[in-house]
Amino acid sequence: MAPSAIDSTANDVQNLDFQGNFVQIINGKSAPTDKTRHGINPATLKPRPDVPVATQEDVDKAVEAGKAAFKKWRKVPYEERKAAVLAYADAIEKFQTEFRDLLISEQGKPIPQADVETGAAIAWFRGMASIELPEEIIEDNDKHTIFTRYTPLGVAAAIVPWNFPLLVAAGKMAPALLTGNVVILKPSPFTPYGGLKLVELAQQFFPPGVVQSLSGDDNLGPWITSHPGIDKISFTGSTHTGKLVMQSASKTLKRVTLELGGNDAAIVFPDVDVESVAEKAALYAFVNSGQVCLNMKRIYVHESIFEQFRDAMVKHIKAYTVGDGSQTGVSHGPVQNSMQYERVKTYFDDIEKQGWKVAVGGKIEPLANGYYITPTVIDRPPEDSRIVVEEPFGPIVPLLSWSTEEEVIARANNSTMGLGASVWSKDVKKAEQFGRDLEAGTVWINGHFEINPLVPFGGHKESGIGVEWGANGLKEYCNVQSMFVNK
Repeated sequence: MAPSAIDSTANDVQNLDFQGNFVQIINGKSAPTDKTRHGINPATLKPRPDVPVATQEDVDKAVEAGKAAFKKWRKVPYEERKAAVLAYADAIEKFQTEFRDLLISEQGKPIPQADVETGAAIAWFRGMASIELPEEIIEDNDKHTIFTRYTPLGVAAAIVPWNFPLLVAAGKMAPALLTGNVVILKPSPFTPYGGLKLVELAQQFFPPGVVQSLSGDDNLGPWITSHPGIDKISFTGSTHTGKLVMQSASKTLKRVTLELGGNDAAIVFPDVDVESVAEKAALYAFVNSGQVCLNMKRIYVHESIFEQFRDAMVKHIKAYTVGDGSQTGVSHGPVQNSMQYERVKTYFDDIEKQGWKVAVGGKIEPLANGYYITPTVIDRPPEDSRIVVEEPFGPIVPLLSWSTEEEVIARANNSTMGLGASVWSKDVKKAEQFGRDLEAGTVWINGHFEINPLVPFGGHKESGIGVEWGANGLKEYCNVQSMFVNK
């Protein structure tokens, strides 16, 4: 292993060009392509710089380089791999403002939210580097010693979505590298820029072939998921696409981790501080313009406080400022891309078709300078309506009322998805007990959308397979090997 892969520090990191020259990296070097494409700034609809469009040959070359690098990287001691990851995190921090501004221009996040995501990406590298997977002794006696160890899988492909392109990339790269795997990052075609720069920067800390990137169009995902030389797929995206990924990966029995859609229920009890919780409900429903798998998607409020809660929530939403995230004072940016913009519009079409009652918002301005949609609350739509059953993944949410605990538990669990859920009550013990009956991978009591690199994150039902992050997330990049040592 090259000394630079361990000894580099953020103080001697080479500068990167964040304004242009976005390249994919194969075997430690830029890999130009004949065909290029570009993203769009969703706040202005102006084109971003060109990025490569990978070919099938590029995929083959990346896999070949990854397999060669894996033979050496897997044998690097854990502490050295950890040191490389931590030095890399320091380097990202050195360019934190540049990554932040890149995120704003390609994803549309307002400045404060982009600051949070960029900081979180750094924290995820550092946090996951603090986790170790020691060999576990099962039995140790005069007859034998039995222990379990965790061995790396090989070439891992990290398929990253457009809503949190930096954080999700970090959450996949860190565990892959720490456990001795090599990783190929595939950023979303809608938000390729930050991911490509992450991999370009990584070349200063890892040997060639250990961290690579592939930038492409709609052909690239299937090429990766079906490639016989890739051993692991970590995918974050929609449930529909996740099923296709699993189907493709099954042909070679690839290991898969799928973090998919959510339809998170939030249940509000009548004893809450209405003003405070209504403000938080608005925050967690519309952060990132509703484009978060963990956003509150169904808000169930006890009937005795429903009108008061609705009015308080509306008041806070009316104070939001929707606009170009690069401008100060903007609280909510645009929807990220035209495909999602058109999809969310269909829910607004249903307002008139289905006769839904609008508490706030309800209209989409004609497309002019960006994919802007005003945050919208639908007042008690039917339980079987699209807005309740499906995940819009945009700034529109149903506000629903409930009367009995048995009824609201049944309604909250009546979903094919089970990513997150929250319970809000001053009676914390009761709320915790109530939360145990919710069918979701993460349940928050008096909170929502709290995540931590040390805590496993994954979904129940059609919200995913496996988990990301925490010790469990590290193990997702490993084979389990049991060893019997007879004396």
